[in-house]
Amino acid sequence: MSKMFKIALPDGSIREVPEGATPADVAAAIGPGLAKAALAARVDGELRDLNRPFEGDASLALVTSRDEKEALELARHDFAHVLAEAVQELFPGTQITFGPATEDGFYYDFAPAPGRGPFTDEDLPAIEEAMRKVIARDEPLVREEWNRDEVRAFFERQGESFKAEWVMELPEGEAITMYRSGGPDGWMDLCRGPHLASTGKLDPQAFKLTRVSGAYWRGDQKNPMLSRIYGTAWLNKKQLDAHLVRLEEAAKRDHRRIGQDMDLFHLQAEAMGSVFWHPKGFLVWRQLEAYMRRRLDAAGYREIKTPQLIDSQLWVASGHWGKFRENMFVVPDEVPSTEGDMPVLSGKADLLALKPMNCPAHVQVFKQGITSYRELPLRLAEFGCCHRNEPHGALHGIMRVRQFTQDDAHIFCTHEQLVDETKAFCALLDQVYRDLGFADYKVKLATRPDQRVGTDAEWDRAEADLEAALKQTGLEYETLPGEGAFYGPKLEFHLQDAIGRTWQCGTLQLDPQMPQRLEAHYIGEDGAKHHPLMLHRAILGTFERFIGILIEHHAGKFPLWLAPVQAVVTTIVSDADDYATSVAEKLVAAGLRVETDLRNEKINYKVREHSLAKVPLLLVVGKREAEEGTVALRRLGSDEHQKVMSVDEAIALFAAEAVPPDLKT
Repeated sequence: MSKMFKIALPDGSIREVPEGATPADVAAAIGPGLAKAALAARVDGELRDLNRPFEGDASLALVTSRDEKEALELARHDFAHVLAEAVQELFPGTQITFGPATEDGFYYDFAPAPGRGPFTDEDLPAIEEAMRKVIARDEPLVREEWNRDEVRAFFERQGESFKAEWVMELPEGEAITMYRSGGPDGWMDLCRGPHLASTGKLDPQAFKLTRVSGAYWRGDQKNPMLSRIYGTAWLNKKQLDAHLVRLEEAAKRDHRRIGQDMDLFHLQAEAMGSVFWHPKGFLVWRQLEAYMRRRLDAAGYREIKTPQLIDSQLWVASGHWGKFRENMFVVPDEVPSTEGDMPVLSGKADLLALKPMNCPAHVQVFKQGITSYRELPLRLAEFGCCHRNEPHGALHGIMRVRQFTQDDAHIFCTHEQLVDETKAFCALLDQVYRDLGFADYKVKLATRPDQRVGTDAEWDRAEADLEAALKQTGLEYETLPGEGAFYGPKLEFHLQDAIGRTWQCGTLQLDPQMPQRLEAHYIGEDGAKHHPLMLHRAILGTFERFIGILIEHHAGKFPLWLAPVQAVVTTIVSDADDYATSVAEKLVAAGLRVETDLRNEKINYKVREHSLAKVPLLLVVGKREAEEGTVALRRLGSDEHQKVMSVDEAIALFAAEAVPPDLKT
């Protein structure tokens, strides 16, 4: 008699199934509708294939398209699998490497066959058609367990040198999962899974290949260059179409294009990953920085400034040298000799590093003089310029750069003060986001990663402390297991922009480790030395990235207080030049940022040009306006006809509108 397993369902009922039964069998026993809708299964909390047999008594939850997050990840994983199969059918000799699901789709890296150049965007339509044929064949996706030597031998026979190399890094003796599609002699890939039951579970109209780029094998530029094919994938065509509309809108809002149209900044190869801010762009920066400084002053922060170059020994002591060294710019502490025109370094000098973050320097400020518990909490803020050695391929406009300025601060406090400091920070962040037009954001609690410092007991306490403080704020949150910093758990704040995209900007990180590593103390009420808690916190994240987000969120149409040029006074006829100049002078005297346009051009041309530059207010004056002491107002993006008003009325209106939100009464 075969064994019987007890399977507990979410409704509390128990079903008995024979050994060898699968979640698909349970779904079929419940009803044909569920059998058709089921995509995968959670068995004792682990996401698994529907057709993987139970191994004993277990809890079971069936995953359907209603579980959108899990269903999307499964589908995207399968689309990547189908992409690899289709490419190898179309282009024999192509080697496969890896292809994960991404936030909105998938990608797969390929090594083109010898003699064939890299894949290009022109290849994508044919590959899409081949993918649809694979989906139409409704090939079963079957999980098999192999040992490491079997996998290596298989890929070597197939001429798959990349897979054969990688599999040998897996632990010897560990079972390795392979997925076969299309029957006993079907196409195979090394994959952890899980997958849908068959390729036919995918909607052939719910994906689109988007682009091709280069990618180094295993992310190392010393390795061969591969072709990475990207795609976007969804559960159905309606979702895909909505996403493509969002992409089209995002392209219109691209901060790089708008930044050029508005003359805000530029980037160039001689300063890879660093921004050249133009006068108008830096005006936006200055307004944002001044706003943040006022908010921080009101919240009890003390602003400091710390060095750019710091001896490597401090980074060793803080733990960053071991965890973050590859992303740091290192500078030998010596004056180089010269031979010809080239500097020569000895290779024996002590090393300095451009700071990639501000926290160890802030601890040094805290340590200057013994601090009493009565002086805590101490909130040290810095608009700190930092450098990180990001790979060239990862750089993206002003969103991902090598030189950046953080709205950084560190709060030194006792355990007893943690709840109040967390609540105060969350209230400050909420106010800033609302002021800047981001009322919708989500909070996430990120817990201990695999690579970390500190004992399990210290992590237990840190996670419990931060979660307890978060609960006191009353904010809803979700947990991100394994996503914390290497020194402690953190809160992440993900804001949503005008077209529904999310951006992780704000953070509050609880760090009990660094004060210990860098020997920071305060004198407690008991007269003994204690290590403070250290809270790393930021609201904007970095000025560069946040300004990029603001540009795309507002499509360049900044609120009046942030706009680099708030108004342009332009003429219809040259007879009004003197009047236009006098109007502009009055507006400037009222504190507004104003330009004049006295060119001998048609007014429609001027209107189009200043609209492209996203100037909020266009004041048109001609002979009649000069005689009557009025201006004709055109607002950017307004469908209303121009409104005529007196100069005094315009000044009062615009001056009130241009007040930053924190200064409004």
